[in-house]
Amino acid sequence: MKFPIRSPRHPIGGIYVLARILDKIRLNAAGQLPAGYHVGVVPGNRTFDDRVCQFLGVEFSALEVRTLQGGSDEEILEWSFTQGDRPNPEQIEIWNGFMSKRGWRDSAQSGFDTAKAEAGLAGRDDIQCYFDLMDAEEGRA
Repeated sequence: MKFPIRSPRHPIGGIYVLARILDKIRLNAAGQLPAGYHVGVVPGNRTFDDRVCQFLGVEFSALEVRTLQGGSDEEILEWSFTQGDRPNPEQIEIWNGFMSKRGWRDSAQSGFDTAKAEAGLAGRDDIQCYFDLMDAEEGRA
């Protein structure tokens, strides 16, 4: 069975992580979000959900409402551009580079190392960042 949440590497409009957030919003609304997953902003913790919303300049609650109104991923992305910011190709490239390496030799390293160990994957040298960890935990790597 295919895991119901897309990889953080799955782009919408070239932007990483957004597809994953839209999946989590939809699954949560249907009561089908897998155990252990959160959706939205967690107080005191910079989540990927929060970072995407900051990047796009939209509030998570507004993105959630718009997502649940229906429409394609691309329509929701276009809506976010009208509500917040439309990053240019250079900004998207920098964003994707930052997010795709999060947890690798940066300020999130210790949290990543803890999460990797808690997942029982501490011995996997191929798992270098949060994207790798998510893909491994969800059967994609």
